Amino acid sequence: MRFARWVYAISGIYGLAVLVPGFFVASMVTPPMNHPEFYYGFYGTALAWQIGFLLIASNPIRWRMLMPITFVEKLGFFLPCLWLYKTGQLPLGGPFYGSLLDGMWLVLFVISWLKTPKEA
Repeated sequence: MRFARWVYAISGIYGLAVLVPGFFVASMVTPPMNHPEFYYGFYGTALAWQIGFLLIASNPIRWRMLMPITFVEKLGFFLPCLWLYKTGQLPLGGPFYGSLLDGMWLVLFVISWLKTPKEA
């Protein structure tokens, strides 16, 4: 349980630190956005999940049933970026490297789930 607590807490804090500034730099995105609702929708949804990670960290046994859903959250960015890179639609850079971090968190989330007892 201690491992899961640390993994989800660090993930949530890291995610908040990385995502919150994104709300204030949208004007710096190049090329300019045609659909800012997708940009802000991504950031808003991702931000909500960081709060969910902190909730899981508060009591991993109680919130263990949510952990597999967090796998889907991480796969939702990791897999598309890998596919886009493989097909030449995403260059090496920030989004690609960010997706690799999501892949790392995915592995740690799975380990956390496996190590967390089903009940106290």
